[in-house]
Amino acid sequence: MDAIVVGVGSGGTLGGLSHYFAEVSPQTEFVLADPAGSILADYLDNGHIGEAGSWLVEGIGEDFVPPLSDFDQVRNAYRIGDAEAFTTARELLRKEGVLAGSSTGTLLAAALRYCRAQTEPKRVVTFVCDSGNKYLSKMYNDHWMLEQGLLSKPQHGDLRDLIAYRHDEGAAVSAAPDDTLAIVHARMRLYDISQLPVLEGDRVVGLIDEWDLLNAVQADATHFSLTAGSAMTKQVHTLQKEAGYEELQATFNHGHVAVVLDGERFLGLITRTDVLNAWRQKLR
Repeated sequence: MDAIVVGVGSGGTLGGLSHYFAEVSPQTEFVLADPAGSILADYLDNGHIGEAGSWLVEGIGEDFVPPLSDFDQVRNAYRIGDAEAFTTARELLRKEGVLAGSSTGTLLAAALRYCRAQTEPKRVVTFVCDSGNKYLSKMYNDHWMLEQGLLSKPQHGDLRDLIAYRHDEGAAVSAAPDDTLAIVHARMRLYDISQLPVLEGDRVVGLIDEWDLLNAVQADATHFSLTAGSAMTKQVHTLQKEAGYEELQATFNHGHVAVVLDGERFLGLITRTDVLNAWRQKLR
């Protein structure tokens, strides 16, 4: 075995393997896979403990040097950003059918970098050290990845670029006019949102929010059996996808969520948070 790629959390894996291979295969070199923002790669390269950043990968990377870690046999260190780690883990699932977690993506990305840097064939080992089951709503969710700025999507140069959950992509959460208020409330709770567009096909016929729900059911809890169509706001201010930022800002200034259309076809909602997220992603 020529090289082993490891990550460091507590340092136990690296420490244990280093001691073992020092006896049975001292020529085997170790490669550190470190999340970008962790101080460990810098410590290995120059002995300096700098200021730690932040990272989304879980289980590895530190802002201190773990006492169990042993870097004597580590010859290379790779700083792996969240986007590269998550994309690599997703590629592992797509190509090999292995549902692994974020730290595995970091290790595999570093192993691939190491292998590409070699000039002759080598036997390199790394680990699938965590399951991807707990990442189904995060790393394996395209919309979460987009919100975090870890995936990009085609840009149109209009308001569509600010819609986080597009209706034509099946991502928008909506209600039908004949859905009960109980269903509307359940969807709001499930998706942690405060308003829903009410649609007939692709056409917006209303908007219903928590205030509409409260007004409809406050006198009688049995009113949860009423329909969304009976409680929704029917006068919906809409914007065409070509509208400028000034019109979007004016919509927000009036306390409304932006309902974006292409002609009469509903495209999605834009909230203030969506705009802030889009601006934040430009900094990445």
